[in-house]
Amino acid sequence: MIRRRHFLGTAFGSTAGLLVMPNLFSGSLFAADSPNKRIQIAQIGCGRMGIADMQSLLSEKLARVVAVCDIDSKRAAHAKTVVEKFYKKKGEAAVEVKVYSDYHELLANSEIDAVVNSTPDHWHGLVGVAAAIAGKHVYGQKPLAYDIAEGAALCKAVRAKKVIFQTGSQQRSESPFPAFRSAIEAVRNGRVGKLQSIRIGIGIDKVSGKKPAAMPVPENFDYLAWLGPAPQQDYMEGRCHPQQSYDGRPGWITTEDFGLGMITNWGAHHLDIAHLAMGQQLGGPLSVEAKADFMHDDVWTVHTKYHVEMLYPNEVSVTLDNNFENGLTLEGDEGWIFCTRGEAKVTASDPNVTGQAKSALRASDPKLLAPLGTEAERLPESANQYRNWLESIVANRDPIAPVDQAACSLNACAVAWISMKLGRKVQWDAAKSAFINDDEANAMRKRAPRKPEYDVATLLQNAKI
Repeated sequence: MIRRRHFLGTAFGSTAGLLVMPNLFSGSLFAADSPNKRIQIAQIGCGRMGIADMQSLLSEKLARVVAVCDIDSKRAAHAKTVVEKFYKKKGEAAVEVKVYSDYHELLANSEIDAVVNSTPDHWHGLVGVAAAIAGKHVYGQKPLAYDIAEGAALCKAVRAKKVIFQTGSQQRSESPFPAFRSAIEAVRNGRVGKLQSIRIGIGIDKVSGKKPAAMPVPENFDYLAWLGPAPQQDYMEGRCHPQQSYDGRPGWITTEDFGLGMITNWGAHHLDIAHLAMGQQLGGPLSVEAKADFMHDDVWTVHTKYHVEMLYPNEVSVTLDNNFENGLTLEGDEGWIFCTRGEAKVTASDPNVTGQAKSALRASDPKLLAPLGTEAERLPESANQYRNWLESIVANRDPIAPVDQAACSLNACAVAWISMKLGRKVQWDAAKSAFINDDEANAMRKRAPRKPEYDVATLLQNAKI
């Protein structure tokens, strides 16, 4: 059995885990004029996930949402209204919520302590790096960044500026998805014997059935700014977000210039859990061989069918396939445990399977899921992903899903995507974040930004990081 100290060290990284960082906060944090002495938070990106993130923080006692930012003025106005209604319903007569269309202006506001980055995937790295450079704590939606280079840049910025970065990998916290923590702890305590294989289902994206066609840009939407580092292209509502609702998944999730598809969308969640179960949260695969079909002549462009085979240290095989049930099957030489989200959701429009009779936590033998003893190895406590971030800010420590580990989860997903695009096997050196003797694959770790101002390397250089 793994001893408790060893497990906590390997599970959350003793060198990249707990940090002592005095004098970390901005002047407004817990100042006398700070409402209820709360952490002053700004919401960047006010779409489907952004509103869900913001509403989750509104109910937290340590948080005060004071600003919103979106380059779609309709969405920014809606977010402002949501915040005002919430606080007024609690009895406040006057509520001040600042509205920004440019996140740079927001980050220049010294009264803001922390930001929530719920922008599309192709903006995760840029906004996150800029926020860290500005000294703001960050809650960043997964995947950590669009590509491997952006993830590495974000790690550098966060560690250099000593800010608290929490990744939106809610499956690490007990609520609303407790099955994952139970499965990880059971596996790490030897319930399945020697871990041999992990089978992962992350769902499948299907074509929209609509051909690409240019559309007029809405007056309320700064489309050129929204494109950011992505290649220049005509506006299509189906590749951005709906103008009349927040329902359903926005089209940028299924457009490869803005997000890489299921392999990083759900892959970032489930591979993150696989890493924890294997003790590889600061590691990665040794080799990856992936095959996938990609959409053609459709408004969407990501992969559809896929099959990914990964080999990890200790001879653990990890397989992802669109035919697998959404979730993870963790199998050892003494049995298997399956974990999934079940009917729990983060947002009302999450594409989770509902009405399913099967439990979110299952095993080859019910005994494998029996309660662990008092001496068992446990994950650090985290009842709620947002609260864990806020408490980590106050305590000056890394949260449950720190930036370094999120980068490793992103890298595994991105390596699989690169193998999909190349149509061949690749060898990966996780310690160097590089492919072995493979110039073609290494060139794909970063894409050229549309303009120099969208280059994260330039941001770091200008900040002398």
